[in-house]
Formats: sequence, C-alpha cells, structure tokens
Amino acid sequence: MNNSSLLTLITQLRSVADIGLLYAKNEYDVERYTELRHISTQMLDEVSGYGGETINILFPQAADYPTAKVDVRGILLSPDNKILLARESTDGKWSLPGGWGDIGYSPKEVIIKEFQEETGLDIIPERLLAVFDKKMHPHPAQPFYVYKMVFYCKALSFTLNKGFDVLDVQYFDIDQLPELSEDRILKSQIELLYQNILSGNMAVYVD
Repeated sequence: MNNSSLLTLITQLRSVADIGLLYAKNEYDVERYTELRHISTQMLDEVSGYGGETINILFPQAADYPTAKVDVRGILLSPDNKILLARESTDGKWSLPGGWGDIGYSPKEVIIKEFQEETGLDIIPERLLAVFDKKMHPHPAQPFYVYKMVFYCKALSFTLNKGFDVLDVQYFDIDQLPELSEDRILKSQIELLYQNILSGNMAVYVD
C-alpha cells in the first residue's frame, strides 16, 4: 500500500474518531474515541512526518461533522490555445490558478477572485469541467481529503500581472508544460481538461 492510500485510511480513521467524539453519550465512548484519535495522530506522524503538534494544529478536534476540503481551479486558454499557469511561491512549481474554497464565496466567485489575485486578469468562469477526488489520482500523499473543482474560464482583460503570492504567470503549450505542483494539479488532469475543451465535450468529468 502506498503512502497516499495509507493517508486516506488514516484520515478516515481520524474522521470516525471525531464523529464519535461529537456524538458520544458516555465517558466510556469519549475515552475510546479520544484514544482512537490519539492513535490516528501517531499514524499520521509516522506517514507524513509533520509531527504530532503540527497535526493537531492542522486537524483540531471537529466542532461539527468533518467533511472534505474543496480546491477550486480554473483553466484559461490563449487565442492560440496555450494554457495559463501560475508559479506557486510555496514550491516554485506551476499550477492552474486557484486555491481553497473560501467561506462566503460561491465556487465561481472563488475562481474569479483567485484569477484576479494571482494573474491580474478579470475572467468569466463559463462552465464546470471536472470534479476530481484527489485520492483517485496519483497526487503526492497529503493528510487532507480533497475534492478539486475545475472551471473553464474566458478572459475579460488580457494584461498579466502576477500577484504577491505567486512567483510568475505564463502561457504554456500543452506539449511544453513546466514542472507542475502535483499537490495541486497533474499533467494527466490538464491534458484531460484541454482535450475536452478543444473537442467541445460538454460533459462534466466527475470521479
């Protein structure tokens, strides 16, 4: 079993512990679910190397039913069908513009905001292209359970102006993609999205 699959199982175990603590009716159940949560912290530490203290900061005990995180991204093509990518400041690698879904913003509002902040472009998210479940794809191991929404976007403005939280923004040919930030997007996913756009395939890909 690879680390990604193991992390998925451990986060599921931790979710069971958190749900149990939310609904536990007696001290015996609280003690057992607390112990289960502690075991999951140790397992996450072994697999991820984050350290128990960091894990407890990243994954505080749930005050509500735990759910998956949502990552929202957009693909925008130039008139000659090159793909707009942003270079991430965290790892120096490239990704489709986007980020975590923010509370108070619809998915379309999130991607409009992210494009403006990262690339300086005003865009219209025309349609949803895909909803990826990260565990269904060969992303690097990550302790979060993530759904990734990707929108097809059209530009309303055309002057690129990188934001403070990215290192660069550029258009790339599909056959000359740079090193990708695989926590965020995979080459296979970009290729799928790109082919669906060019072929006029209107079906939404859903894992």
